[in-house]
Amino acid sequence: MERDRKADFNTRIFRSKIQQHLPYDSSVMGKRVIIGLVQMACDHDVAANLARAQQMIAEAADKGAKIVALPELFASPYFCQNPKNNDAFAYAQRIPGAITNRLAEIAKKYSIVLVGGSLFEKTAEGSYYNTATVFGPDGAMLGTYRKTHIPHDPAFYEQDYFAPGDTGIRVFETPYGTIGVLICYDQWFPEAARIATLQGAEIIFYPTAIATSPDIAPVDASIPEDWETMWRAAQVGHAAVNNVYVAAINRVGTEGNMRFWGGSFVADPNARLLIKADDTPQIVLAEVDLSYPKKMQQSWRFLMERRPETYGEITQKRT
Repeated sequence: MERDRKADFNTRIFRSKIQQHLPYDSSVMGKRVIIGLVQMACDHDVAANLARAQQMIAEAADKGAKIVALPELFASPYFCQNPKNNDAFAYAQRIPGAITNRLAEIAKKYSIVLVGGSLFEKTAEGSYYNTATVFGPDGAMLGTYRKTHIPHDPAFYEQDYFAPGDTGIRVFETPYGTIGVLICYDQWFPEAARIATLQGAEIIFYPTAIATSPDIAPVDASIPEDWETMWRAAQVGHAAVNNVYVAAINRVGTEGNMRFWGGSFVADPNARLLIKADDTPQIVLAEVDLSYPKKMQQSWRFLMERRPETYGEITQKRT
């Protein structure tokens, strides 16, 4: 049985698809970089997940990607679909630790900036977070970001596992551009994307684990719901109102009752969807021009015309 499982694993690795967005004609193109999104299935085997991720990262780098991103909680199944399960805490990792050491080696081997999706982090003090890591092409860890907004709904019982992040919104200066990293549920909060933009992000990456599940009842059974469309529209909206690139990386496959729909995509600063994946494992590549966000921001002036002195109410807690 073990031999058969490994054979199937290798077959799935080497059959991964690559979708690529070719550069479009533009008079502003000047600071080009290829970004790669690893849309993968994840299971209970941490070592297999790491091997799968490395293989797909290698393929993306071979096709010219300089910034590569993994999905949320890529090293484990999405255990949060169940209310607090003590067995799931076996997936918790120290940062730095064995997995981040491996990610650092991968980044250095392929001379890329690597957004290491996110990991279930256990701190030395015994706190638990959903934490993204970012590595430079020399293998150095550029920093971490702990997920700010933590959902707690049927099939997404994350507050049973993660504390709210304490890093604040962060951006990372890299040799290939300034990037922001937010995680999944953060995508529903426009404040996070705006703060990342104000801090200088040219691309905002959203490592994600989002799916449909029969455990999630519609708000109103008489009104059709399309989660994937809503999810994508929210993030494309962040690209439009902040004039930045947005890259969302989802996982795929069926885990328990959840079907992860994939759909990873890259949107540009004028809300154009450059490329979108289907619901199968694949590598999504897009060439972007990092001189474009600044030009769009100067032209549309959304950041300059803000009235922050009128926004005090937005900081008030509501029930």
